[in-house]
Amino acid sequence: MKPLDDRLNAIVDASLLDLAPLHDLARLAAKAGATLIQYRDKTASTRTMIERATAIREALAGTGVPFVVNDRVDVALASGADGVHLGADDMDAESARRLLGPDAIIGLTVKTGADAVRAGRAPCDYACIGGVFETLSKVNPDPPVGLDGLRALREEIRALNPGLPVSAIAGITLTRLPDVIAAGADGVAAISSLFRADDPAGAIRAFRTTIDQCLKERHP
Repeated sequence: MKPLDDRLNAIVDASLLDLAPLHDLARLAAKAGATLIQYRDKTASTRTMIERATAIREALAGTGVPFVVNDRVDVALASGADGVHLGADDMDAESARRLLGPDAIIGLTVKTGADAVRAGRAPCDYACIGGVFETLSKVNPDPPVGLDGLRALREEIRALNPGLPVSAIAGITLTRLPDVIAAGADGVAAISSLFRADDPAGAIRAFRTTIDQCLKERHP
């Protein structure tokens, strides 16, 4: 599996359709500095999801930025996406790897210690810890893990797989980025802080610049 750059995972969620078509938002994000695009849709039909995912793949052609589909291995396969992002209740990473092949990107959500152990042992390309803070972008019955939880879960993952990129999600704003990176995140995933900003392209550029600077300070 090739190394994955998950410094800035821009999630184009179906809730953003009031702003613009998702493929337009995906291309904007890629051009502004996102290193990974994730398509998330909890309500659309399978046919609609395949159509939207295919449009995202086509919009990202030539940018060099890969994209994954949240939850749905079938949609990733049908649309030609680069991979999937899986939660604890989705298909296991081993089965997804068999279906998608050795070069596909597989990301895993980590919320608990059990998730961290699973991710550390799984054939995946990155893990995303969260929610770190409260968020309005998703109904989340689990309490936020906070910065201490982020740090602890990251250490559990790295104990099993030292080279696995570990990012963070939920409620992450520009002002919170330094603390999140200092707590061990190699990158972040975001929705509202990027796309619902007054200037989405500017917000994405600012996130990317800040992430890069914080990582440089952590690893001078």
